[in-house]
Amino acid sequence: MAKTILVVEDFDDVRDAMSIIIELLGYDVVLATDGHEAVAQAKKHLPGLIFMDIAMPVFDGIAATREIRSIAELAGVPILAVTAHGQHYREEALAAGCTEVIDKPLVFEDIGKVIGRYFND
Repeated sequence: MAKTILVVEDFDDVRDAMSIIIELLGYDVVLATDGHEAVAQAKKHLPGLIFMDIAMPVFDGIAATREIRSIAELAGVPILAVTAHGQHYREEALAAGCTEVIDKPLVFEDIGKVIGRYFND
């Protein structure tokens, strides 16, 4: 499995903080700011794990997840829905193909534990 992680997040501060933490943990990071960019980056880099913000304007994380799940090379990649509206989006995110739902605000210290569930280092 690839050791690249795609972080999809429309807020710069959250995206930058996640990127720094993930890189410090020894993984390569690819960034996307919206759903369209997420699909393009996923196709290009074939990440081993995706952190997908759900509530984004224009092309949200639900739509991006559905599209990513339709790509054979990405069908088995874990997609972690990240949302401040966990209860509202939980069922829809899982139905779209997300592997699990993580509530915001993120506990940055726990990101390594979350990644560890999907990568056997």
